[in-house]
Amino acid sequence: MRPVSLDEIVGQEHLLGDGSPLRQLANPESTRPGQSVILFGPPGTGKTTLAQVVARSSGRTFIELSAVTASVKDVRESMDHARRLIDTGQAVPVLFLDEIHRFSKAQQDALLPGVENGVVVLIAATTENPSFSVIQPLLSRSLLLRLEALSDNHLATLIARAVTDTRGLAGCVAVDDLITEHIVRLSGGDARRALTALDAAAAVAVAKHPDREPPIPVSREDVEEAINRATVSYDRAGDQHYDVVSAFIKSVRGSDADAAIHYLARMVEAGEDPRFIARRLVILAAEDVGLADPQALVIAQAAADAVTFIGMPEGRIPLAEATVYVALAPKSNASYNAINAAIADIRAGKAGNVPPHLRDAHYPGATTLGHGTGYVYSHNAPRGVNQAQYLPDELTGTRYYQPTPRGSEATLGARHQVLRSIIDGTPPPAPTGEDTPNRENGEES
Repeated sequence: MRPVSLDEIVGQEHLLGDGSPLRQLANPESTRPGQSVILFGPPGTGKTTLAQVVARSSGRTFIELSAVTASVKDVRESMDHARRLIDTGQAVPVLFLDEIHRFSKAQQDALLPGVENGVVVLIAATTENPSFSVIQPLLSRSLLLRLEALSDNHLATLIARAVTDTRGLAGCVAVDDLITEHIVRLSGGDARRALTALDAAAAVAVAKHPDREPPIPVSREDVEEAINRATVSYDRAGDQHYDVVSAFIKSVRGSDADAAIHYLARMVEAGEDPRFIARRLVILAAEDVGLADPQALVIAQAAADAVTFIGMPEGRIPLAEATVYVALAPKSNASYNAINAAIADIRAGKAGNVPPHLRDAHYPGATTLGHGTGYVYSHNAPRGVNQAQYLPDELTGTRYYQPTPRGSEATLGARHQVLRSIIDGTPPPAPTGEDTPNRENGEES
């Protein structure tokens, strides 16, 4: 049931509009070699299909490698094969690399010359954020296209097509709306899982009624008998994979350690990649706990390292420890809000020039330009900090970091106020008790 043209693909409408990069890449009349792309999205959303359809539609040779099994030698041999194809007058081939996040830096480096020189059009697929797993030179030479989980309507369309199409079940079974809805709910946005469940359920139904004329109706019992434990463990209560992940995140953020452990157990039992869970905990520790308890990030990262080191099933223990700690930690998203606000200003054009006294003054001629003039080395100031302007003129007075009064951030907030008053040359804040930084001889420490 794999589509043979872009028009047969269900979902990903945001990537398949007229004139989109994938449409251009699939155009057999295009004279351009084509732009390499990285397809990033959940399993079963069409990454491999898109690569194959692009190659077939454009008349290019399709070369496929899996990061699980391919070596640096395999990459180089694929590049040599591509060069031979080009030398015979053929179009630049498509090199499809599945699970690129599993490729080491050395393996990815081996891809670079072929991508840079247009020997291949690389279409790489990954379920993990490429920013953390793909080397920057490769990222900068590729378009990053994010695929979305398929909607219920998309999956229902695929199921209906597979039931009737001669490439699929060719009408040998009948699947009503309730059964379709049940398969969709079990699939969690994954087309491959939906089609596998349908295929298995149809086989069960046919086996039960070998003498019955088609179409043989597929029952709910047929579906449940066909689906193994790993597939349904997320969905026993009718929810989907992403609902459980969302519930885990929101339970930790909401400081409910018991609920967080419950959803952690569901993910572990479902066979979720423990590295995915660990990454979510690291993000939660940084985004939702922040400086209210800086130790949370240390513990979350330690759990991630431990899972990688010891594997599963023992890895569930450090994951549980980190889950409980991050859930019970005081919460602050002040740093998260600060960087988002600063990025929003940058994107809105509110950047401004770096003040002259802060500019690099270590090269010949810098002093003539006034760079570094007036800069006071902070360690030479009596209190280790002095009145100065650090933001560009256009942003003077802007405050991005707004600390909360929770946990360790209460102390940081008081210190932030004192330092802010020194830097700005304004009156110091009134003492507020134990959270105020120590003072010696009437001056802030």
